[in-house]
Amino acid sequence: MFIGHLPAGYVSAKLLFRRFADTGVATTAFVLAGILGAIAPDLDMFYFYLVDNRQSHHHTYWPHYPILWVSLLLLAGLWFKLARQKAGAALALIFSISGFIHMLLDTIVGDIWWLAPFIDKPYALFTVPAVYQPWWLNFVLHWSFALEIAIAVWALLVWRSDWK
Repeated sequence: MFIGHLPAGYVSAKLLFRRFADTGVATTAFVLAGILGAIAPDLDMFYFYLVDNRQSHHHTYWPHYPILWVSLLLLAGLWFKLARQKAGAALALIFSISGFIHMLLDTIVGDIWWLAPFIDKPYALFTVPAVYQPWWLNFVLHWSFALEIAIAVWALLVWRSDWK
């Protein structure tokens, strides 16, 4: 997924904010935490390009381990349940939710190691055939890119509905 993560984080934060509004967390902070969580797994791209020299699939690095995001979700949920001041816990929760959504979206056409670090086996719902050069054109011209466009349009519609 190329362009869908950030708008998906925005949409999830905007849709979930009503459930957390009574925590005292500011809307802007909540949406920002959702957006940051949505792109956080891809921060491993810095390591991929700057250190690893593109030798390993970046989805094999720990920021793309679903167990990390499930663990963060559980910890944030526990914190939210037990905390008296819930604003920080709400931010941690939307960050974790968005990070987990990132894993789900990547699983559509990108290999995700759902059982890592215990089992070294990637899972994807669909495969993008390598037909075009450069490599990224295969993803942009694949039907799954329409889903990314739909997510971006959804985010735009959510933003526009707040703007009026």
